[in-house]
Amino acid sequence: MSGTEETEGERTPTEEYGTLYVVGIGPGLPGGMTQRAKDVIRTADCVIASNLYQEFLRKDGTLPPESAALEAATDGGAAASEEGAVLERPNGDRQTLIRSTMGRQVELAREAFERVRAGQTVAHVSGGDPNVYGKSDLLFTMAEEDGATDVPIEIVPGVTAALGGAANLGAPLSNDFCTVSLSDKWRGWDEIAEKLRAAAISGFVIVLYNCWRDYERAIEVVREERADDVPVAIINDAGRDDAGRNVDGETHTITTLDEVTDHDEKVGGMGSSILIGTHETEVWANDHREFLVTPRGGRDVEDF
Repeated sequence: MSGTEETEGERTPTEEYGTLYVVGIGPGLPGGMTQRAKDVIRTADCVIASNLYQEFLRKDGTLPPESAALEAATDGGAAASEEGAVLERPNGDRQTLIRSTMGRQVELAREAFERVRAGQTVAHVSGGDPNVYGKSDLLFTMAEEDGATDVPIEIVPGVTAALGGAANLGAPLSNDFCTVSLSDKWRGWDEIAEKLRAAAISGFVIVLYNCWRDYERAIEVVREERADDVPVAIINDAGRDDAGRNVDGETHTITTLDEVTDHDEKVGGMGSSILIGTHETEVWANDHREFLVTPRGGRDVEDF
């Protein structure tokens, strides 16, 4: 495995490059990942993943156990030197594992580019789907800013929280829907509120991400345009069983738009999302439990 310290004159020809994969692992547990995601991570020369995602990936051997660590990583930049380890896989192959942390994503992107230029395959792990508030835009933005347009990039999709949560609820997204992030890191509250209002007026089922930020304000905006009795669900750690970030593990609570803030204790943090139905969304129950169902359309048809 070659090092990553190269000058412009020594740069590897592009046909000898590896590939940078941005890998969506869905909720992260083995049963919620695609086979493609598992294969890319298992065969990558270098995997970049947070501690939580490393824990998930070890559950079925997608990543080797911590005991497989042979030594600290020394073949990369500062991120690898400080946060990396070389692992031995069951087949004897060696794989570098680098811990991903908030506040170091720019540095990690640059490390990934240099490893790919050195001929390595890199799996940069993203929870959910890389294109839904995940890692993909960061890697493309950094490639543009750092002149890394020579680096091959591929996206491996995963199950995002909106879809995982909808599966637990039944069929709430069977008509038009949208997602809105409540994080004001990238966009100000006025813009977020404008999008919420437009979505509510347009009749979209709305799935809120980053609900630990101002979800009460978001609910008030939607209530200005939508009836108080529409069904709402608070979803925690969809697809993660008891292995997620929130105290109660994987749960969902069905309520109504005017009462959702009465369940504040159920909005647990980064693993929480809120699904807001429309006037067509119904609470439907069989002999086993309650579901949410949004019909595909408002017209009578003879068959699908």
